Amino acid sequence: MQLSKQVALVTGAGQGIGKASAVTLAEAGADIVAVDINKESVKETAAAITAQGRKALAIEADMGSVSDIDRMVVEAIAVFGKIDILVNNAGVTRRAYIMDLTEADWDRIHRVNSKGVFFCLQRVAREMIPRRSGRIINIASIAGKGFLGTSNAIYAASKGAVISLTKTAAQQLGPHNINVNAVCPGIVRTSLYLDLVATIAQKEGVSSEEIERRYVEGVPLRRANEPEDIAAMVVFLASPGARNITGQSFNVDGGLIPD
Repeated sequence: MQLSKQVALVTGAGQGIGKASAVTLAEAGADIVAVDINKESVKETAAAITAQGRKALAIEADMGSVSDIDRMVVEAIAVFGKIDILVNNAGVTRRAYIMDLTEADWDRIHRVNSKGVFFCLQRVAREMIPRRSGRIINIASIAGKGFLGTSNAIYAASKGAVISLTKTAAQQLGPHNINVNAVCPGIVRTSLYLDLVATIAQKEGVSSEEIERRYVEGVPLRRANEPEDIAAMVVFLASPGARNITGQSFNVDGGLIPD
């Protein structure tokens, strides 16, 4: 229970990495503010956490909306009085070749993946600075480091932005005793990933299992991540053992990107 008496806010907590991170942080002792644009899914996450005996608050919010971000933080503070940990996880994408991407794709993806991550970090940091304490963990991607198998070039650009933001935010928030790091997942078996696999399989006329097999063959450890693998790194970065780690972007990818 190394995170006992801590409050963690997790965006995109309705499924995948966000849900796994929220549940695993709760297992480590934290109370959770679970946020997602899907009201029903985030309620399910909150229920899973309260079933563990931890406190949980479910909030429906759009991370591409600055007003929603502000409301989310106000509600969290009203209930828990503080935010110790932010897991900046909400994100969107779609599978597309670079020449098929549109302005609408750019606006949709960067609205959440870049703008949302920045303003969520900024808003939560405003609560952390007076307390001189905080851990901010941005979920980026190895797509932001040049991974060939990225879903699309705009998504890769948005995750590169998250990695750069992490470095600058760590430098500027460090004097306030706030750690800022990023986790860069590789292949993760989330519903988003499985949807992408299904799209590729349909296009190529093969099974989803065949596409997954091809992906895993390129991983040195010969396995994809489960969401819990990413959650384990999130919990470490939120823990006392990571108190002197900041400004870093950690790959959890089975060795896909040698960085």
